[in-house]
Amino acid sequence: MSQLLPRRSAWLATLVVLAAVLAILVAMGRPPICTCGTVKLWHGVVQSPENSQHLADWYSFSHVIHGLLFYFFAWALWQRWRVFGGAPAKWALPIAVAFEAFWEVLENSPMIIERYRAVTVSWGYSGDSIVNSMADIGWMIVGFLLAGRLPAWASVVLAIGFELFTLAMIRDNLTLNVVMLLWPVAAIVRWQAGA
Repeated sequence: MSQLLPRRSAWLATLVVLAAVLAILVAMGRPPICTCGTVKLWHGVVQSPENSQHLADWYSFSHVIHGLLFYFFAWALWQRWRVFGGAPAKWALPIAVAFEAFWEVLENSPMIIERYRAVTVSWGYSGDSIVNSMADIGWMIVGFLLAGRLPAWASVVLAIGFELFTLAMIRDNLTLNVVMLLWPVAAIVRWQAGA
């Protein structure tokens, strides 16, 4: 599956996408760093105003999973297009970064911030700092590159392991995050809150 690993032109396109999302986040008025005035490598307290403000947190595992999933989808599309004479497989990374960037912009829109506050365990969520959003995209890139080098079964094991690990550690993960945004379940919120 390594045929989707990026070449120089794809890395340049990826940098253009990153610069564009950075400009959009600045234009949206997102804070550059945590309002606490520091940038930490890791912040592990979910119910905290510093959550989603630093370089890595419990949700970084979800972004690595995004990269694993994006690589799988790109690989599946490439297999299909290859039958018809090939596809621009080298553009898989910048396309994946564009999808992740779209999510980071959407996630920091007032509509999604309010949705998180209303239906998830993230009651005080105020959106991501720019540093955190850019780091989240970086974690997705890590997942994408890992998927290109690992056997498919190892990517699946890694994704399941991350989901179970974060579920055990913080009672949240990518799966629950999606469920709660789309179909909120009061019992899950109570369980996540420790009730």
